[in-house]
Amino acid sequence: MTEKGIVSSKTQKEIDEAKEKESMRMIESILFVSGKFLDMKDLISLSDMNPIIIRDLLEQLRESYEGRESALHIIEKNGMWKMDVRPEFSHLSTKLAGGSSEFTRAEQETLAIIAYKHPIKQSVIVKIRGNKAYDHIKKFSDLDLVKKKKQGHTYELSLSQEFYDYFGVQETGQEKTIEKIGAG
Repeated sequence: MTEKGIVSSKTQKEIDEAKEKESMRMIESILFVSGKFLDMKDLISLSDMNPIIIRDLLEQLRESYEGRESALHIIEKNGMWKMDVRPEFSHLSTKLAGGSSEFTRAEQETLAIIAYKHPIKQSVIVKIRGNKAYDHIKKFSDLDLVKKKKQGHTYELSLSQEFYDYFGVQETGQEKTIEKIGAG
């Protein structure tokens, strides 16, 4: 191989590495700015990248944050991705942000009722909150914040351990839980 061929392949490798780093920074910035769980469809539309490449970049990002022992980490739940503050620092982000921007006010209100009354039937929540509560409950279930147990024609809803971890509250402190959820 000529010297020119070696330079060309080396240059191509450098170009590929630079493009991968740029793509990773793009995915990182999307996760940082969104502040909420994004599914693959969201990531594709925001980045205009191939899903296989996105998945690989997400794994590399997750490993990178784990290796740095950063206060931030990349979370994957049911095919949705999010950058978040590690649980041991979540009290700071909740205090600074005045609540969670991940949930709309209506979602926060629905979740607060579930937290206060749990276990509670889904049909009761829908009577109180209206049909939009079905969407809210699905979102909470997808994020593993709420457990659903079939009970007749409806579901019994209860809080999962993930709920307590997410909001940084104790399982016995319902009043404290309600305050933290409704703070937004």
